[in-house]
Parts: sequence; structure tokens; C-alpha cells
Amino acid sequence: MDVSVNPLSGADRLRIERAVWTLDYRVQDLPRGTRIAKRRELRDNLRDAAAEVGARQAVTQLGDLRQLAWDYLAAEYGDRARRPSWAAAALWIAVVDLVALAVGSVGQAAFRSGATAADPHLTATLHWHGVRFLISDATVTFADGRATTVGGAWTPAVYVLLLGGAVVAGRLWRISVRGRRLRWRRRPVSSPS
Repeated sequence: MDVSVNPLSGADRLRIERAVWTLDYRVQDLPRGTRIAKRRELRDNLRDAAAEVGARQAVTQLGDLRQLAWDYLAAEYGDRARRPSWAAAALWIAVVDLVALAVGSVGQAAFRSGATAADPHLTATLHWHGVRFLISDATVTFADGRATTVGGAWTPAVYVLLLGGAVVAGRLWRISVRGRRLRWRRRPVSSPS
């Protein structure tokens, strides 16, 4: 491509970059190296086409970027059910996080409310047994009806559920295995010097 003949304007460059990064966002479940290669290839092809027909027409000729992204993902992983999904993993983490926080907060609040209901001006140190398998024990100290809590953290089971569930829900093992296999193939053989 000879850029001196038909240089791209700023708006044309932005139009091309928007298409490139829109596609990159839609194929984020591809391995990192593959995504970078697809980005570079698309950018180079769009710049070449823009020199001939203009940037607007070049981007229009791509067609639907969703379909193009789906084709890239289908070429990499085949069946849609086998693809890894960072979005599914993030959703799993968010749900488990919210549920564990809600259970812990509600449990501690109920314990404090129950203690102060019996004696509004309670001054004592009480032990809350937490929520089995989710929230650890806590010590609640009351001074004239006001409570401070020490403890009540997530148990290791919550972390296992959080991270293990994210790997399973997002099928993240496919990214790791696929990426490792590609890196081994690309590793250059060093010649003796």
C-alpha cells in the first residue's frame, strides 16, 4: 500500500479502528495471540481496501461484525457450547460474591438485632457461630447497645466455590490448554553458536 498516493484522513483512521476494536471485543474469548493476529490482519486489510475504495466503503464491505466474530469463534472452537467465556466466569463470580456477602451481612445483622432486642443497652461480648461452610465464627462486643464485630470472614469453601465455579462456568480450561499448545508450537529452536 502506498500511503503517499491516498493518505487516510483522521476520520478514516477512526472508522477503521472502531471496526477493528469492535471485532476484537466480540472475539475476546479467543486466545490472546490469536486475537492480536486477527486485529492486525483486519487493520491491514481495511487500510489496503480504504486506499482503493475509501474507509467507509471498506468497513461496510466487511458486513455484519457480529457474524464475522461468530465465524472466527466457530473456526477456533467449533460448536458454540465448547467455547470458553470470560463473561460467564465473571457472572459466576459476581453472583457468588453477592450471595456470600448478603448471607454474611444478614446473618450478622440478625444476630446483633436479636441480642439488642433482648436488652437494648446490652454490654457484653457474645460469640456468633457464623454460617456453616460459608461464614466463619465472629465475636460481637456490645457496649451500651452498640456492637462491634471481629471475624465473620468467608471460609475457604467460598473461595473454592468462587474460583472453581468460575473455571467450570466459563469453561476457562479451554483457554489455558489451547494457549499452552500454541505457545509450544511457536517456540523457536535455538541453533548452536
